[in-house]
Amino acid sequence: MTQPGVMREASQRFDGGRRGLASGRALVSAAMPSEAEIREVVRRVVSGLTPASSAELSAVAGPTSAPAIASTTTIAIGCDHGGFPLKEHIGFRLKEQGYEVVDCGTNSAESVDYPDFALAVAQLVSVGEATCGIIIDGAGIGSAMVANKVPGVRAALCYDLSSARNSREHNHANVLTLGAGLIGPALALQITEAWLETPWAPGRHADRVDKITAIERQYLRSNA
Repeated sequence: MTQPGVMREASQRFDGGRRGLASGRALVSAAMPSEAEIREVVRRVVSGLTPASSAELSAVAGPTSAPAIASTTTIAIGCDHGGFPLKEHIGFRLKEQGYEVVDCGTNSAESVDYPDFALAVAQLVSVGEATCGIIIDGAGIGSAMVANKVPGVRAALCYDLSSARNSREHNHANVLTLGAGLIGPALALQITEAWLETPWAPGRHADRVDKITAIERQYLRSNA
């Protein structure tokens, strides 16, 4: 039987850890710009409403760390005609798992142009209306190219579990692209789940992701 003294000590340790966690969250919150401020900066840059200042561009980078993507967050999903069946399959499963899914189309197997739907997903992620995005076309390559043109987006084409985990952990990817013609539905679901469940692990990777952001800022300034 557990002794009363042991129970009290365990309770005190738990309460102390909880207070420490709350304090750490408060410090992070105070140091970072608000989510609304970051969304407004990205919206202005994407819309071309006004040139972004250096301070505003710094805000676009967002926090240097992020947890695994929670089931309560919003996922934008889109595809071309080649990715339509797989998009429907993955979207259905994500909703079953409790994610809020924003379907950006397409909505049939009729031929369409993948850049239109890749852009729709990437823009929602860029302005913060979606936590992350998933785009599916025949090979996944073209959609990744389109998405990575949008400020604040880090899109990764993943074709197995290792590339899915690596893109999140090392590269802080916020958009996943899949090639419906290269992988089957079962593997696609496994990749999606691994990608969503893997947290960003900053450490030594943070400086490298910061360099990606710095390149983006350079070209945003040059086009302002």
